[in-house]
Amino acid sequence: MCALRLEGKVALITGAATGIEGEVMGIGGASARLFAREGAKVVVTDLDTERGETTAAQIESEGTAGGAVFVPLNVTEEEQWERAIAAAISAYGRLDILVHCAGTATAGTVENTAAEEWDGMMAVHAKGVFLGTKHAIPHMRKAGGGSVVVVSSIDALVGGSHGTAYSAAKGASRSFTKSAAIQYAAENIRVNSVHPGYTDTPLARRVVSEIMADGSPDPRIPRVPIQRLAQSSEIAGPILFLASDEASYITGAEVVIDGGITAQ
Repeated sequence: MCALRLEGKVALITGAATGIEGEVMGIGGASARLFAREGAKVVVTDLDTERGETTAAQIESEGTAGGAVFVPLNVTEEEQWERAIAAAISAYGRLDILVHCAGTATAGTVENTAAEEWDGMMAVHAKGVFLGTKHAIPHMRKAGGGSVVVVSSIDALVGGSHGTAYSAAKGASRSFTKSAAIQYAAENIRVNSVHPGYTDTPLARRVVSEIMADGSPDPRIPRVPIQRLAQSSEIAGPILFLASDEASYITGAEVVIDGGITAQ
């Protein structure tokens, strides 16, 4: 029998309330389920308490090698980060892995983006990543090392026609990843980013429906060489790899998972 890839590890995953069986899953929810199957104790965090509790309860009921608890978390608030990480330590005694999956999005050109929308994107995708990493690192240091995985986007690599504030915020998380990776590499704390392309998630469905409100066809598929959207499970797999000891010599890297979009 193959060894479990995250056995003995404790992982906190943000934006993980989207892991309910029978529904379209988000990257955080799919990652939480995969991590638990691979032996991790998972701290499911999200703003959505009802779905978060359901996701954690379903993971627990499946009797996986790992397990899960839910902790409410607004990633933009430092005090909530402190409480969430304290809850993880209280429940499982350590913290080895942090996965930043929490996200939101708005569509708009530079001129059509309100200052409040800009601030909101930066608060979630840049400030939230900074705060969580800041408060996780001391506990990873105590554990002898750890792995932080930042879910960025291909919009951090190339220009987007609609997501001005989203692209800028994801770009900030990309740069932050590299700075943190260099700062903590000597302490065996690895920090990497993944850059998904078009993925079928609840958030993506909402944003695309807003863009296509005029009845225009979905513009995404023709841009993808593989000719389909990714499933969240296909993003969760590379996240698992970066979180695991298999990636022990990888830090400051960015893994693009986009069906070939940015290769064109």
